[in-house]
Amino acid sequence: MSGHRPFGELIKRLPTARKARIEEKAAALNTALTLHELRKKRTVSQDALARKLAIGQPAVAKLERRSDMYVSNLRRYVEALGGEVEIIARFPDGAVTIAPEKRTTGKSG
Repeated sequence: MSGHRPFGELIKRLPTARKARIEEKAAALNTALTLHELRKKRTVSQDALARKLAIGQPAVAKLERRSDMYVSNLRRYVEALGGEVEIIARFPDGAVTIAPEKRTTGKSG
């Protein structure tokens, strides 16, 4: 079986900078979770989350299956789990945190 090497042996031969990039990407993958995975990791049931959100359990299940949703719904979901949502726009020359719009009362004056 010439040409076959254990993965660990191949990794040992990589340059240090390349190993660091691989570890960084692996760490990022480990922190990327779906809403369903996030809820489970926080050990919260759909029923408990539904009560906090004042919606039915089927609505929580539907939220978790959505591939696209309003930021406000995502924010409510995460806050009900005890967290907060922060949106960061990354550009080649730096990053900017997008602040949520301040709610207005609808009264002018």
